[in-house]
Amino acid sequence: MPTAVTLDGNSLTLDDVVAVAVAHAPVELGQAARVRMMQANAVVTKLVAGSAVAYGVTTGFGKLSDVAIPRDRLDELQVNLVRSHAAGVGPLLSERETRAMMLLRANVIAKGYSGARPILVDTLASMLNAGLYPPVPEQGSVGASGDLAPLAHLALSLIGEGPLHKGSSVGTAADLMSRAGIAPVRLGPKEGITLINGTQAHTAIAALAAVDAHRLWQIAHLAGAMSLEALMGTPVAFDSRIQDVRGQIGQAASAALLRQLLQDSQIRESHRDGDPRVQDPYALRCMPQVHGPVLDAIDFCVGVISRELNAATDNPLVFADTGELLSGGNFHGQAVAMALDFLAIAMTNLATISERRIDRLVHPDLNQGLPPFLTKDAGVNSGFMMAQVSAASLASECKVLSHPASVDTIPTDGNKEDQVPMAMGAAWKLRRIIGNVRNILAIELMCAAQGLDYRLPLRAGKGAAAGHRLVRELVAPLEQDRVLSTDILVLADAIERGHFTSSV
Repeated sequence: MPTAVTLDGNSLTLDDVVAVAVAHAPVELGQAARVRMMQANAVVTKLVAGSAVAYGVTTGFGKLSDVAIPRDRLDELQVNLVRSHAAGVGPLLSERETRAMMLLRANVIAKGYSGARPILVDTLASMLNAGLYPPVPEQGSVGASGDLAPLAHLALSLIGEGPLHKGSSVGTAADLMSRAGIAPVRLGPKEGITLINGTQAHTAIAALAAVDAHRLWQIAHLAGAMSLEALMGTPVAFDSRIQDVRGQIGQAASAALLRQLLQDSQIRESHRDGDPRVQDPYALRCMPQVHGPVLDAIDFCVGVISRELNAATDNPLVFADTGELLSGGNFHGQAVAMALDFLAIAMTNLATISERRIDRLVHPDLNQGLPPFLTKDAGVNSGFMMAQVSAASLASECKVLSHPASVDTIPTDGNKEDQVPMAMGAAWKLRRIIGNVRNILAIELMCAAQGLDYRLPLRAGKGAAAGHRLVRELVAPLEQDRVLSTDILVLADAIERGHFTSSV
């Protein structure tokens, strides 16, 4: 069992998100956070008792913020808010994305600026620990005032309404929570808006995508090194002196990884002397100059996303030290939306350069003496011809999807929310790109391994040779035409599971 993740609103990491969302690590609320929450909740309780006017506590929401709510209807106000905002449509978030969203929402509430009782975090933690998660449609959020619709679907389950999932089974929230010994929450003042006001749906997708992106960055080097060896390229362009005189951090890291993967190559030694080619095409020679900026982009986005994991994104925020409620706009998702768009552009560049390497591997005019389309009996057999077509299709789709969502805006809520970031659209676009890149790299690994088969008995560099071996553990050489879709899916799944990570 993975180590328990203790929520305090300040120290949640990307590793913690993966541990809970993917590995089902247990979750608990820290004691200091529990105390802070109770102090903030006391401020809300006092405000209600004094009949003070506070947005979302004793008033309506959004355009209806000037409507005062009688004290005897404040609980009804919070429940109606959750029900009315559960208006999402479209495909459901995956289990791991929903679990990440639940974790992030619990952590934000644990920070102690929401004014909610600890029971909200305790209930979310209990649901996570029991493997319960709600169906959350991915469409319907503009990212301000946060991800209202997705989070409302989450909140609906906390109050025991709507459906709930446990693994592949589906039941009512009331029934599955009862079986797990979890009581539905009876919402108090401000607790409905606390549950739905924030950036946690798109940030959950962003957190998992950032981790996936870094793994794909590593695998892109493994596939690229294998392709370079199969095409009898040269590692001269990866010399550290070339990188040093430019001074770009990601580029230097990329070149260092390629040097490591290509170390002790017999293929390189076989053509070190007498090769008429002065330099390789860009898809091989400029891997550090393309892969490197992708790492820089990932690092930047990880910084933005990591800060958002522990950000107070409610409105209004409760400051227990002064007894004040302050209304602001921390729910606005522009920061993460722009990071998501930046990461989409970066990952599309990994897709396009990988597709170009695939083309060189199969193209009979460009592949340095390898058989046409990497098949011995070309003509009768088409070999990997269509695999390159699939990669080209995926790369072109990435280009379309990398158009930024965060530059768009459309007024909502009676023009009260007149500038919005479209962060959720940026999130699911990036998720699609991540999947495309994974499949493209699976195709490159498959083609590069076939090319290395034809270079035997010469051995590739240590890392590239290890990658070749790992491919062959899963996919046999292509002796004659067969359905390639299965091979691609097997390799893509292996990339996601970390099968190749030890090589890099």
